[in-house]
Amino acid sequence: MNLLKSHKTYGGQTQFWEHDSKSTQTKMKFSTYVPSMPPKGCLIWLSGLTCTDENFITKAGAQKFLEAHQLMVVCPDTSPRGTNLPHEHESDDFGSGASFYVDATTPGYRDHYRMETYITDELYNLVVERYSLKGRISLMGHSMGGHGALTLGLRHPDLFQSLSAFSPIVHPTAVPWGEKALKGYLGESKDEWKNHDAVELILAGKKHPQPILVDQGSSDSFLEKQLLTPHLQKACETKGQPAEIHMREGYDHSYYFISSFIETHVAFHA
Repeated sequence: MNLLKSHKTYGGQTQFWEHDSKSTQTKMKFSTYVPSMPPKGCLIWLSGLTCTDENFITKAGAQKFLEAHQLMVVCPDTSPRGTNLPHEHESDDFGSGASFYVDATTPGYRDHYRMETYITDELYNLVVERYSLKGRISLMGHSMGGHGALTLGLRHPDLFQSLSAFSPIVHPTAVPWGEKALKGYLGESKDEWKNHDAVELILAGKKHPQPILVDQGSSDSFLEKQLLTPHLQKACETKGQPAEIHMREGYDHSYYFISSFIETHVAFHA
């Protein structure tokens, strides 16, 4: 594991790393913030479409609050890079920068796009071993990464202490972004797609033992056609999954929104 750069921030260190991943069979990058005192817990942040490992750590303004709560954060890249698979670089919503955090099963992609395994096994165990934080790791994310945080947390509730999301794609089997990605990574079986859909997982009886926190902007241009936050609210109410789902008046889909409420999310996981 190679340290690429490091910057002192609020007494701790904002750092950028690269390592050889067994899961993806590529080099993978991730960024971290490690507080000045030994961390009491770790948040894994999953970013959205077109993002890299750098977006959250440079834009969200989380370090001040992570330092205050003695928490660290790990921000992996949003996909493998440099594999040059068919259609990988043709659009913003599939392939490079758009893994949807699944383990692909389609030809070519199944060899490298194994992001569920990367997050829940390889990266998870790296944090556990390096920082001795087993049982104290939580998930959060934005948009596609919010989808990843919710689905991975619901699929692996024993691994993640708490879950939160900003503007998540909650029902990907019912929206264009999700349909395109899930078909491309998982094939034609819509039953298999449902295993990677937060609304469908909850309706099928999957549950996280702790309340889920979601913040959504009311002026988000993707809300009605891609995110479908009310579907998550209804599923949680129907199946008894505790959740705090906030519609934030006037906020959009950007990091201006995330930076406005990141303090609340860090405190939620503390």
